[in-house]
Amino acid sequence: MKPTDIGAPDYFHKVVDCQWACPAHTPVPEYIRLIAAGRYGDAYMVNWYSNVFPGILGRTCDRPCEPACRRGRVEEHNAEKPEPVAICRLKRVAADNKEDIRGRLPKPPKQKNGKRIACIGAGPASLTVARALVPRGYSVTVFDQDPRAGGMIWSQIPRFRLPMEVIDEEVGYILELGVDFKPGVRIDSLKQLLAEGYDAIFVGSGAPRGRDLDIPGRKEAAANIHIGIDWLSSVSFGHVDRIGKRVIVLGGGNTAMDCCRTSKRLGGDDVKVIVRSGYEEMKASSWEKEDAQHEGIPILNYLLPKAFTREHGKLTGVTFGKVKAVHDERGRRDLVPTGEPDQHFECDDVLVAVGQENAFPWIERDIGIEFDSSGMPAVDKITLQSSLPHVLFGGDSAFGPKNIIWAVAHGHDAAISIDKLCGGEDTTVRPSPLVNLASQKMGIHEWSYDNDISLAARYKVPWRDKKVTLRDIKVEVEMGFDIKTGFAEARRCLNCDVQTVFTSKLCIECDACVDICPMDCITFTGNGEEPELRGRLNAPATTLTQDLYVSDALKTGRIMAKDEDVCLHCGLCAERCPTGAWDMQKFLLDMSHAGPACRSPARKAA
Repeated sequence: MKPTDIGAPDYFHKVVDCQWACPAHTPVPEYIRLIAAGRYGDAYMVNWYSNVFPGILGRTCDRPCEPACRRGRVEEHNAEKPEPVAICRLKRVAADNKEDIRGRLPKPPKQKNGKRIACIGAGPASLTVARALVPRGYSVTVFDQDPRAGGMIWSQIPRFRLPMEVIDEEVGYILELGVDFKPGVRIDSLKQLLAEGYDAIFVGSGAPRGRDLDIPGRKEAAANIHIGIDWLSSVSFGHVDRIGKRVIVLGGGNTAMDCCRTSKRLGGDDVKVIVRSGYEEMKASSWEKEDAQHEGIPILNYLLPKAFTREHGKLTGVTFGKVKAVHDERGRRDLVPTGEPDQHFECDDVLVAVGQENAFPWIERDIGIEFDSSGMPAVDKITLQSSLPHVLFGGDSAFGPKNIIWAVAHGHDAAISIDKLCGGEDTTVRPSPLVNLASQKMGIHEWSYDNDISLAARYKVPWRDKKVTLRDIKVEVEMGFDIKTGFAEARRCLNCDVQTVFTSKLCIECDACVDICPMDCITFTGNGEEPELRGRLNAPATTLTQDLYVSDALKTGRIMAKDEDVCLHCGLCAERCPTGAWDMQKFLLDMSHAGPACRSPARKAA
């Protein structure tokens, strides 16, 4: 194998698995250390720079960072139930305990740059675009048909999960930068908006249409069959404040979980979630399913809706066929009838939450924007530009429903494209992130970070009593970590961004680091091809997605090979090394956003 180039930004970035997995590439260990130090405002600003909505995401994020957390992997054979660090809930700790940070937010320049940007929809993607561009001197106008900004953040996520004051605070930070927000304005014609001469238009209108079920009885019983996302919006607007005693929710995603839990608070005594897939295959996050079951809501699986039953024109229930999953020789799954008798469940109301889709009737098909066969715009996955280059799409409107953190990532990428587009630059040339490596050594055995690995299991977030939360839809269920528990949970972080950096010319090959390594992840051996070398390390490196750290040839002809996959970043190798060949260096990856860092240097005339 060739020596590892640790100067390549992606090498150590992939070692910080949580940051690598986060679509916005939030430097997770950095803000967790700040929380452990009681520097909540600093931790909040680290988050705000990357993911824009720390308090909102600290309650609602789908947490792609947590399955990637190294803590879960290194505990795999050492704990009864390996658990990642509660990264998402620690984000909330920073948000709940910060000081007033308004003085630390960017200030828009007094002199505008003359460029006008329109954002359609005031959801997280559009707000991220606005936050990036307004401080750069752009005039950004955000249109939304709703009376307040936030998009699905406020219209579809229930208040018992996300209080309105948290939304108002973090959306307010962006609007107060100088965004021209136009509430209650519906865009019915993109052609007409294009005629107004905007330099770029960003479409962040979300996935506003819920899928329906076209099965017998749907039209006849329509009065008591509701589309899930529309119903949740009606609850948020205050148009709906009750539901029938017996409720069936169809669907297995997070929207279905919000629907069933909301129903429980609006009068539903007997609320069921019925899904055609298996429990593990449901799209809802595992904790969302657990939360629903904690509130006494059963989830019934492998039942396919066949008909809505009615009597005297009124809904009486739903008939289901029992199905099972079978897989073909390619591993593709199909649901087939089991042959068992159909099952009928009585109900007063049905909430249909079987998926969402985009709706673009307001985008004329003769203006140069290409659409695919499913009605989705053709969008470049890097620049987020459509076939009409100054019209960009992001969030759910670009690639279908995902989650808030993906919308934020799209907003950052679209803002870079808009900035480069307005500067006359090639939008496909993307800026490299800024990378820093700084030694953490403060003495022979002293480091600037706490490398004492906590043995504690993951701490549980406390809940309010169900007797209280099920009576009032606005009472937040999760109470969040208090400061003491937040500190204890923060100490579970393995500081994966503090890297073990090896200097081969200082190594005397005494193997002291090998002896002291608690995970057997350092090996001095002869070089070889990667598959063969991985197999003869002290602890075979079987996770192929994690690179090996390989040195150049040492004096004996051997090389140092380190398996990054299970390293604890404890620093014992660096403490034990008699020559300083090992050092603990903090890796900080700073993703470039819209602004000077994303622009190509101007060439001077010869």
